[in-house]
Amino acid sequence: MFLFAMGLLLVILQPSTGQFPRVCANTQSLLRKECCPPWDGDGTPCGERSNRGTCQRILLSQAPLGPQFPFSGVDDREDWPSVFYNRTCRCRGNFMGFNCGECKFGFSGQNCTERRLRTRRNIFQLTISEKDKFLAYLNLAKNIPSKNYVIATGTYAQMNNGSNPMFRNINVYDLFVWMHYYASRDTLLGGSNVWRDIDFAHEAPGFLPWHRAFLLLWEREKRRGTSPEIQPLLTESEDYNNVSYQSHF
Repeated sequence: MFLFAMGLLLVILQPSTGQFPRVCANTQSLLRKECCPPWDGDGTPCGERSNRGTCQRILLSQAPLGPQFPFSGVDDREDWPSVFYNRTCRCRGNFMGFNCGECKFGFSGQNCTERRLRTRRNIFQLTISEKDKFLAYLNLAKNIPSKNYVIATGTYAQMNNGSNPMFRNINVYDLFVWMHYYASRDTLLGGSNVWRDIDFAHEAPGFLPWHRAFLLLWEREKRRGTSPEIQPLLTESEDYNNVSYQSHF
């Protein structure tokens, strides 16, 4: 997957929509190295009975790492997410999510077949009332615990290879702060030894689509955690007088 950042990108786009699904942050899932939760719609793993997806071994890239990272087996992010899980949901068609319970970006409806166009507006062209509402929902996202995801507070080794899970709750806003940090932070080699010569997010080949997926996920979680009618309100250009962006994503 990620040649680090690429792997995080793939885990976002295929098996999961976040770092650690709450339903998989437990001893049983970690020891089995499997994250294939049931879909609420039919109660089967990955919604298999409804043909949404199946539980399969993850596919890893066989490409060698670049010379910027002369290590192997020292970072939980290597071949993500295989250190924690080697079986996850692989969703079919327009379904996505850690249990194939959501629609791919740009689709909606019971079977995720309806195209949906969203408009990302220029924040500098909002009315005062609209700006106040936008900021209020950002503040709300800082105070609403994420329903579906938790973050790790230790490495896999510190978790005794899964027998001692180390996770904690986090609010919707900080979840994405943490995901960005986790993807781009230095490699911790143990003790005070740190490898700083590579950024697996911003210097990786998957940087542009990774950031695109990251933004789409953030906007979706913000809507989920606040109000579904609130649209993404972000600036796409420095030309504040000519910003118009519509996306099927």
